[in-house]
This record gives sequence, C-alpha cells and structure tokens, in this order.
Amino acid sequence: MLEVTSVSKDYRGFHLRNVTFSVETGEHFIILGPSGAGKTVLIEIIAGIIEPDSGRVFLEGEDITSLPPEKRGLAYVPQNYALFPHMSVFDNIAFGLKLRHLPKGAIERKVREVAEVLGIEHILHRKPKTLSGGESQRVAIARALIVEPSLILMDEPFANLDVQTRGRLIREMKRWRRELGFTALHVTHSFEEAVSLGDRVGVMLEGKLVQVGGVREVFSRPVSEEVARFLGFENIVEGTAEGNVLKTNGVEIELPIEATGRVRVGLRPEDIVLSLEPLKSSARNELRGIVESVEELGPIVRVHIRTGGLFLRAFITRSSMMNMGIKPGAEVYVSFKASALHVF
Repeated sequence: MLEVTSVSKDYRGFHLRNVTFSVETGEHFIILGPSGAGKTVLIEIIAGIIEPDSGRVFLEGEDITSLPPEKRGLAYVPQNYALFPHMSVFDNIAFGLKLRHLPKGAIERKVREVAEVLGIEHILHRKPKTLSGGESQRVAIARALIVEPSLILMDEPFANLDVQTRGRLIREMKRWRRELGFTALHVTHSFEEAVSLGDRVGVMLEGKLVQVGGVREVFSRPVSEEVARFLGFENIVEGTAEGNVLKTNGVEIELPIEATGRVRVGLRPEDIVLSLEPLKSSARNELRGIVESVEELGPIVRVHIRTGGLFLRAFITRSSMMNMGIKPGAEVYVSFKASALHVF
C-alpha cells in the first residue's frame, strides 16, 4: 500500500537519512523511537506537509511525493488533535464529508455510526474546549476515519493522555481496527503502544530507520547494541566467548549459542530473578552477588547488583523488595536463562 523509498530531509535540526519501508494493506505499522529521532518529520513528509530533500513516497503504486495533502487520500491525526474550536464535535467529525458534498442524510448517518464505534455519540453536541483529553483524541480519530482513508497517519496519538486513559484507548483501538478495518502508520516513543498495537515495527534512531520487523522479533532480537539499549536491554556485557561460555570480569555465563572471541550480550532487567537462596530452576546461569543500590520506580524497583567484577540491573516489585529485605549490602542470587541473552 505505502512505500517510502530513500527519503532524506534536513529540517529544523532534524536529519532523516535514507528512510525506506513499506506498509501493507490492513497493517498497523509502528515507527518507534525516542524524542528527537525525526518521527514527526517523517510522518509529515508522508502526509504532504513537508517536502523531502530526496526520495519518493508511493501510495497504491502512485507517486504522491509532490501531491498536496488534500490530494493524497490520507488522514492525519496530529499530536495536538487540531480540532476546530468553533465547531461542535458533530461538525468536526463531519468536516471531511461536507468537503466531499455528501447529502445531509448520509453525513448524519455516517457520523453517528463512527461516533457509536468510538463511544462518543453522547458528546456530538459539545465544543472541543469542553472535552477531556481522551474525548478529544476519539473525536480526532473519528474525523480521520470517517472519510474512509486508504491510510491513517497518527503522530503520538496517546502522548498527552494520563496512564489510565491511554491504556483504555490502546485496548479500544484494537476493537476500532477490527470494526472499521483501517490501515495505520503510527509513530510513538511508547513501547506499550508498539507491543499492544503493532503488526510490525520500525525502530528510528537519530533520523535512521535502523531495524524493521515483527514486534516480537525486533524486541527479542535487536540488530545492534544501540537498538538493544533503546529497547530496554539495560545489561550489556562484553567478554570472551569459548563455545557456549562467556568469560567476563571473573564470571562465567552460559550463552544460548556457540561463539568465539570478543562478543557482547544483552540482558533485560526483567529477565533476571533475584533470590536469597540458590534456586532449583531451569535457569542455566546463577551468580552470587551483593546489592549496590536500590532505585524505587513506583511499584517497580531497579536493583543494582555487583557479582564479581560484573554489574547488573534487575527489576523486582516493591513488595518483593520488602519481603526479601533487599537493601544495599544484602547478598542475593542472580538467576537468568541462557535463552534470555541476546548475542551481538
């Protein structure tokens, strides 16, 4: 459906470099990256708001690179929603249909159908300034979807919402997609959105699309240490591999594959199990360590552990920390499966 080929752009301090990817019909494709990676510049190029310095954009095989936004057949939901403040919710949603000169009865029917799917039929009479963030987001999405675009573009659609509202709308987005059957290109910095909604994900770092693949593949098999760190592999360990054993800082770690020479491995904090006694489990790696520090992150705690000359980070719940008496100086056992390690 959508093909972006070798797109580059220097724009207000952002630098896109040879971005190439495609979105298939019916797919929810996520562009995932930190703030400043160039995600919004990319989506605005696809929307026709910004012209690329080089590269092409194709939709359904047609080159739309030079077409104005209104001629592309796309719908765009910007981060700030961009609702018309002087119009009612009904008129905001109906705006695109009125531009197409649909009969009044058809507009009324379609607005109410989409409003019902998105759960906003009871606020059609209200003005945008009276809406909550979640309601505004639903209206913006309804306005985009009602024109039945070939592709909907969403720029950080849930970034301005509280945690509970964001979680609810992510769940509901799945239902809207099933009922309305749209194709989406969605840029975000949220791992939750990527994992919950994405069919495929492209990781963007410093203006480059550095990895594209299925969500599970990308999150479990990052192509580089840079991608791994961004995706939450907080433990990056370097050492010398001999067969399926990695030797590093006086510690031996069993690897999931055989390797030779200097290698790096990544391990997520959530894949480490802490205990006060050795565990009887399938984990092939168990190390004794000392707690260096404890970092409370609400209900989750990041524990910094030294084992030999190796420093690791693990996540546990706050209640587990209290029950186990985890504090600086405490002795713990660190366990993790060889399969949890990713070798670069």
